Amino acid sequence: TMQSPVLVLNTNTKREQGRKAQLGNIEAAKAVASIIRTTLGPRSMLKMILDPMGGLVMTNDGNAILREIDVSHPAAKSMIELSRTQDEEVGDGTTSVIVLAGGKLTVAK
Repeated sequence: TMQSPVLVLNTNTKREQGRKAQLGNIEAAKAVASIIRTTLGPRSMLKMILDPMGGLVMTNDGNAILREIDVSHPAAKSMIELSRTQDEEVGDGTTSVIVLAGGKLTVAK
């Protein structure tokens, strides 16, 4: 006799399944990509970020922005991890890989 798994969840937690969960993941990942998209290219824009110490940081470095933002959605965290991995393995292209992944998710939707 096999026992069913015990799930310990917050009482306010909603559990989504199927296509609805898939679309939610895509939207969260695309939100990260849309933040970073405008920092790429010759007409890139600076982003103003409030750091944990209360200081103001202005940058157009996608990797620096992704290090500073705090996300809770698992798919958005995966996008940030994608950028970190790109930085560790190659040392460049962190913004491009996020924009590319966001573009692929837009097509996949």
